Amino acid sequence: MRLNRSVFAAAALAAAPVFAQTPPVQNRTEIPAPREGQVVESQTVGTPAPAAGETRPVAGRSVPAAAVGAVGGQVATRSAIGGQVAATGVNDALFAAAAADNGLAELTLSQLGAQRATDPELKRFSQQMIDNHTRMNNELRATCAQKGMRIPETVDVRAQFCAQSLAGLSGEKFDMCYAKAQLVVHMEAVAAFEAEAERGLDPNLKALAAQALPKIKAHLGQIEPIAERYCEKERSPSAEHSRIGKPGGQPIR
Repeated sequence: MRLNRSVFAAAALAAAPVFAQTPPVQNRTEIPAPREGQVVESQTVGTPAPAAGETRPVAGRSVPAAAVGAVGGQVATRSAIGGQVAATGVNDALFAAAAADNGLAELTLSQLGAQRATDPELKRFSQQMIDNHTRMNNELRATCAQKGMRIPETVDVRAQFCAQSLAGLSGEKFDMCYAKAQLVVHMEAVAAFEAEAERGLDPNLKALAAQALPKIKAHLGQIEPIAERYCEKERSPSAEHSRIGKPGGQPIR
């Protein structure tokens, strides 16, 4: 039975305790963001486009304005082909930032898994992810540095919270939630790298995504059956019987 991947959107944090104190969020490198007046089907929507060099607040911070899917000022638009609307590109700068975020989150998770996982299969997977994603992160960083692209250098808030929540677990409970978290992060990575490999405008970033995509899909193929095994165990009749055996959900003893 194959997993319904959509159910794992928030599964990594399920049943995980949150610490009373949270670590300070480190300052993150600012990245170009889409302008509000982006071009959609040859019509401008939203507010007027910013002038060159102008900054606007985005999510509580000011970032340089950038056109969606822009490469050297080129804007990714949509064109009608045979009566259908086809997207011609994605924002390479946003892909680079998303890929960096994902890679940092993957390393953070995998380092935690290598330390705390009790399942030997998860421990081996964690070490493999540390080796592979360290190399992939360095390749992305080098490519972006050559282009003068600014990408995040610190773990984002969501990944910090996920790691902190997992750190409060142990034993099989940790293994189960960790496997789900790894599934989610790799699902997100496949989606992002597929979009860039298919519709990226920058040839170097597009090639990087295309080269990395088979590896990320292979990682997803490895973690999916592990996560499925834990989910099947969680859904097993014996586990359900134990949970609802007494009023108030107390296990039967």
